Amino acid sequence: MPAAVDVAIVGGGIIGISTAYALARAGLRVAVFEKGALACEQSSRNWGWVRTLGRDLPEVPLAQRANQLWEEIQDRVDVGFRRSGMFYLQENDADAAGHQAWIDGARAHGVDARLLDNRLVRKMLPPTGRAWTGAMYSPTDGVAEPQLATRGIASLARAAGAQVLEGCAVRGVERSAGRVSALLTERGRVAAQAVLVAAGAWSRLFCGNLGANFPQLKVRGSVLRTTPLDTGPLAAINGKDFTCRKRADGGYSVSQFGASMADMVPDTFRLMPHFFNAWRANSSFVRLRFGKRFFEELKIPRHFPADRVSPFERHRVLDPSPSRRGVEQAWRRLVQAFPAFREARIAQSWAGYIDVTPDAMPVMDAVPGLPGLFLASGFSGHGFGIGPAAGEAMAQLIQGQTPTIDLHPFRYGRYGT
Repeated sequence: MPAAVDVAIVGGGIIGISTAYALARAGLRVAVFEKGALACEQSSRNWGWVRTLGRDLPEVPLAQRANQLWEEIQDRVDVGFRRSGMFYLQENDADAAGHQAWIDGARAHGVDARLLDNRLVRKMLPPTGRAWTGAMYSPTDGVAEPQLATRGIASLARAAGAQVLEGCAVRGVERSAGRVSALLTERGRVAAQAVLVAAGAWSRLFCGNLGANFPQLKVRGSVLRTTPLDTGPLAAINGKDFTCRKRADGGYSVSQFGASMADMVPDTFRLMPHFFNAWRANSSFVRLRFGKRFFEELKIPRHFPADRVSPFERHRVLDPSPSRRGVEQAWRRLVQAFPAFREARIAQSWAGYIDVTPDAMPVMDAVPGLPGLFLASGFSGHGFGIGPAAGEAMAQLIQGQTPTIDLHPFRYGRYGT
């Protein structure tokens, strides 16, 4: 345990570790505190996409910078990054119009994206059982391996001087003269000039205990992987009602947007004014469910002292069960679209909790009213691909520099809390 650091980071996922890497390279003393194991939650459970396609336009510069950083990281340590190309398939004129509108909006950022007609799509993909009319395509988007990436970047951060402590929960922060002065962990106090909360699905609870009302909920996403298959597509594919991408082990990660489920919990009702319109607009992608998770979260105290065992120690890892219906439906649709997948079988399925905000964009900002405290959370399922760039931008912000990428769209105060 360090006695003092310049920056302490709460959370050992892709965002926290990427920020630590950037800070350590800048010469700062930095330590990451993870209550479980590195990337034990959503950072190792996501689809593994590194994409610019289809992102909210404010995220596009982050995505482009991240694509560069992933390549640099891969040159130093194997994180499974490769520019596989990516397709957003379309079935009608409305799909094509939507894709063209996105390309037009992203053109100012120099995005490498184009529309392909039916002939080119059929030439570039394996035989298909669906009548695709074309696709939005980027040859430079790609994938990385979630089970390699965070630990790989952590090895680079350690080599640059960062400390990474696993199995060490943070209970709270200490304040002196009106600003954050230390991190209070289950192993003791660590003095710090700045603290970054990058705790994923736990960020709302942590911030709330400090008096900051961060509007964030959790969505359970389910994924499956297949046994190795040599005849499937090499590019990552969004087929509207299924997704797939080639894995480094020869199999495929498969999911669908409709496999996401939001368990109704007490925070669902507390945050209803923020999220009601978002749920209504995305009802076809995210299903609401009332079950035992409501009562589990009802038992979690919203406020707790830092000198006692915290909720983060009582439940170190969120490990939800996958939606059997969701993954089986995604599998059927994939096989229908690409009959070659009949040669493979489902090897495993899993789920993770995605940290979501009302507008499905992250908060990357200093926390108002708490000088020295910063927040990078609410990435809404978009965080893995832009992780290295988000970490670089947060490192610049924490050092008092003007980030090279505009973070104004990701300010904390946009929700009025």
